[in-house]
Amino acid sequence: MAQLFIIVGWGLAGFSLLGAIYALFAAFLVRRFLGARAPGPQVREPVTILKPLHGAEPGLFENLESFCLQDHGAPVQIVFGVHDESDPATFVVQALQRKYPALDAVLVADDSIHGSNGKVSNLINMQAAARHDILVLADSDIAVSPRWLAQVTAALARPGVGVVTCLYTGEVPRGEAGLWSRLAAMGTSYDFLPNVVVGTSLGLAAPCFGSTIALKRETLEEIGGFAAFADCLADDYHMGRAVREAGYTLSIPALGVAHTAAEPSLGSLFRHEQRWRRTIHSLDPVGNAGSMVTFSFAFALLGGLLLHFAPIALAAMAVALAARLILKLSIDRAFGAKAGPLWLLPLRDLLSFAVFVNSLFGETVHWRGARFEVAPTGAMSQI
Repeated sequence: MAQLFIIVGWGLAGFSLLGAIYALFAAFLVRRFLGARAPGPQVREPVTILKPLHGAEPGLFENLESFCLQDHGAPVQIVFGVHDESDPATFVVQALQRKYPALDAVLVADDSIHGSNGKVSNLINMQAAARHDILVLADSDIAVSPRWLAQVTAALARPGVGVVTCLYTGEVPRGEAGLWSRLAAMGTSYDFLPNVVVGTSLGLAAPCFGSTIALKRETLEEIGGFAAFADCLADDYHMGRAVREAGYTLSIPALGVAHTAAEPSLGSLFRHEQRWRRTIHSLDPVGNAGSMVTFSFAFALLGGLLLHFAPIALAAMAVALAARLILKLSIDRAFGAKAGPLWLLPLRDLLSFAVFVNSLFGETVHWRGARFEVAPTGAMSQI
């Protein structure tokens, strides 16, 4: 048995070195990704931004305000939507309307339900208020730079492009310095983001994110409208896939937006990330299994335990951790956003590994206070 432990320990240590190589490769692709795409000409066409809301999460005012400050050069309408006019997000929108009285903004409060996905139901209710033919969706926990809309519409105007989405980094809301929020932001920036960059750079993935989905009204109607995604857990992914299956291409411009991470407890953080991970597993189980290569430090630590932290095992741990640190610093420099300190990275890596292992067992997720079962097709039903 002792000999078996040694063999497994060597295997884990060796696999961790493969993960370190992957981390360094991801760092290279991150720098290349943001430097390889020149912005297209500015498109001065009217745009409607759709912002489905649910509750007043930390940082909501600042996030929504960033969409009110766009340097676009053409009319911009913002449609905010809630299911209940007493939703706390309503008061945040009203505060924005008072601060920016010239803003073309409308609030839609409609409790109609069109499927198991509450956000998509909200979008269906909001669409009638949209006045322009270019529609841009963005989740409530996203903050953007003043040039975001100009860059997104320029990408959408390129020949053959049917949908535009954006990468995003993790960010902690102003005044929120809790450990769990910081770890959540680091998971977005240092686990999720580099994997997306590798997948898109190698042509292995064509993701579409709720951080930004820009498309023309006629394209949306061609793929069946929002109603076609009313029961999908990963509505953003399925929307992007439908556009690509209709013969268009997906574009990801060279910019990043910020995803606000506010988690009050370890349980909340774990349930949130479990939903993300099980969503990925339902969409691409092979790719999800292949993401094991990203947990280099966790495998090096397991190998070290089996090898009683022999010098070679300690060396593998050091190499794995150094590669992860290089990747973190590369992302911070490229996107101009620091999600968390260096000393928290080992803990963040071990937490990501725990979420990954747990995602392999079970098909339920927690979302907006309810539990849902996810079918292999990506459809969800409330339990």
